[in-house]
Amino acid sequence: MVKMTRSKTFQAYLPSCHRTYSCIHCRAHLANHDELISKSFQGSQGRAYLFNSVVNVGCGPAEERVLLTGLHAVADIYCENCKTTLGWKYEHAFESSQKYKEGKYIIELNSYASQG
Repeated sequence: MVKMTRSKTFQAYLPSCHRTYSCIHCRAHLANHDELISKSFQGSQGRAYLFNSVVNVGCGPAEERVLLTGLHAVADIYCENCKTTLGWKYEHAFESSQKYKEGKYIIELNSYASQG
């Protein structure tokens, strides 16, 4: 007999003493302000922020895309709670000047709400 177990999704909560960024639809925490690298990025739908790390996101398969700064391998990221697409993760940068983005995350402004 095989016992099937359902894996439970745990939502991470960021410390309330810091400014956090949350999903605009379900308010799940996404990132701590201390993880913000830049506010000067362009997403597919407009302005976007670059973060070192994020929480409560799932990652799709990586694919090559030509972005404003050249060819990158990126994987779409989505809110683990409500499945809203948030932006993408840089998996690989093909140009040496863009290598700093590898392993970093883009979250589009229309996908999150900032909290105090």
